[in-house]
Amino acid sequence: MSGALLWPVALGVLGAILGSFFAALVIRWPQGRSVTSGRSACDACGRTLGPAELIPLLSALLLRGRCRTCGAAIDPRHWQIELAAAAIGLAAGMAVPGPIGLAGAVFGWLLLVLAALDVTAFWLPDVMTGALALAGLLVGLLGVEPPLAARAIGGVAGFACLWAIAAGYRMIRHREGLGGGDPKLFGAIGLWLGWRMLPVVLVMASVTGLMLVMLRITTGTKVRADDRLPFGALLAIAAYPVWLVMLASVP
Repeated sequence: MSGALLWPVALGVLGAILGSFFAALVIRWPQGRSVTSGRSACDACGRTLGPAELIPLLSALLLRGRCRTCGAAIDPRHWQIELAAAAIGLAAGMAVPGPIGLAGAVFGWLLLVLAALDVTAFWLPDVMTGALALAGLLVGLLGVEPPLAARAIGGVAGFACLWAIAAGYRMIRHREGLGGGDPKLFGAIGLWLGWRMLPVVLVMASVTGLMLVMLRITTGTKVRADDRLPFGALLAIAAYPVWLVMLASVP
């Protein structure tokens, strides 16, 4: 297999494997369940799953998304997150084959977990945003574009921008408009992309949010002023394509 194909395939397969753990994390963590202890089991009947039932993506396809014993539906987030993680790895390997592509895949995988947790529980854990921020600094220290100075400015600017918006909204409307994790996530994204790309990410996330609201309206769903949207997830979804385009365009 040529080097041009090796990296996308390897990162895609690695993403699917890691996606199994990511899915368990997203499903169990908000429920207070352990992710690292105990073997995987059917949530309905409690039967411990065998190795053949734990193959990423393939098992869900062969079992048609149901437990082999009791026939209960398996949470679709398992295969959805596995597929998303595989696609992230594949895209990173195609855009920038080599170690930088691996770094970009890590960026995407961390964003995936954060986005899924935000959609599931409106929760952006500090430990995950901290890991994202630290990884961005480490990659910058290794000399990967953008320069470390631009990353540092991006980290400060990303956090300060959304913190100021949240504080202003709270002052004017006397209620929370952004979750406390959103500024931290945007700051961590700035440590990966640098300050120049932050406006692009913010605009893309905001437009996507507006499109979701319009979709709800057009489908007859009642929309209220205090309805919540997982804005952290929208930031994460916007940030990864920006990284792909940015790194792929570096000579």
